[in-house]
Amino acid sequence: MSLRATARITADADGGLPLLVSEGPLAVRRTRAAGPYTRVTLVGAMSAPLGGDRLAVETEVRDGARLLVDAAAATLALPGRSAEPAAYDVRITVGGEGVLRWLPEPLVSVHGSDLRMRTVVALAPTARLVLREEQVLGRHGEPPGTLRTRLTVHRAGRPLLDQELAYGPGAPGGWDGGAVLGGHRATGQLLVVDPDFEEKPDVPRLLGEHAAITPLAGPGALATAVAPDALTLRRLLDEALELLAPA
Repeated sequence: MSLRATARITADADGGLPLLVSEGPLAVRRTRAAGPYTRVTLVGAMSAPLGGDRLAVETEVRDGARLLVDAAAATLALPGRSAEPAAYDVRITVGGEGVLRWLPEPLVSVHGSDLRMRTVVALAPTARLVLREEQVLGRHGEPPGTLRTRLTVHRAGRPLLDQELAYGPGAPGGWDGGAVLGGHRATGQLLVVDPDFEEKPDVPRLLGEHAAITPLAGPGALATAVAPDALTLRRLLDEALELLAPA
């Protein structure tokens, strides 16, 4: 039987978590934080998402709150009994002067799986965001499943970024070609939105041969990278994080 589950997180400016709700395979735990952030860790309580599952994480960072969300382990998209694709939705709202650092572990697209992942973010004009997404296409030595992801970000009600990617069987042709992955099996991005970029925008630059930072048409910058494995990918995105939004 397919699962339906939604985890919910709400952070207050005083460091409180008035809403911290786990459901099904999505367990959320308050964990110890070093620094000014309230920290919540996503802990997988069971194997998911499987084919046909509908999972979601809803996060609200209220005015003036500072929240760090990370994960205890990678998320594995797995094949299931249902022929329907799985869905994993992340819905985020950050209020005025709020700060969110969304830094989960990679998503692994296991052979035979089919996942649609959607991340939707709404930011107040003075909100700050660091958001990392990493995808590993197949476990070691296996081809990937089918993975479609979409990241949509609005700031002050206006679109800042809307990007859709697709990999694996059924994806548009060329996803593994030189113009997209170039044979690599790990890919990811780091989005930084900061009002300070309005007065001093970032500049385009390369990070090695397979990563780049691109300023957005708004107060933000996007680092994108491909790599042969998850460890190399993380190193590239960590370098981008230090350049764009050091802790």
